[in-house]
Amino acid sequence: MPLHRRLPKRGFTSRQRVEYAVVNLEALNRFGSDTLVDKQLLKDNRLIKHLHDRVKILGRGKLKVPLKVKADAFSRSAREKIARCGGEVILSD
Repeated sequence: MPLHRRLPKRGFTSRQRVEYAVVNLEALNRFGSDTLVDKQLLKDNRLIKHLHDRVKILGRGKLKVPLKVKADAFSRSAREKIARCGGEVILSD
């Protein structure tokens, strides 16, 4: 009997799972005021590895400068902190 039939089957892996490259708000403080932060800028600053990655902004840390942040997804706390700082949230297509 083949090995894959002898081993127990464990867990489940969804084929529709969406993987994100995550970036915390505290990492965005390196950019100047009113900068448009998009995938290209994040890659240039080595915050993400690949341009084809989906990017999600998480709300860890404090944002000190108002930014226009363009990403595929945002956590609720990240949206609130960006808006409270005077920035803008832009969802990518």
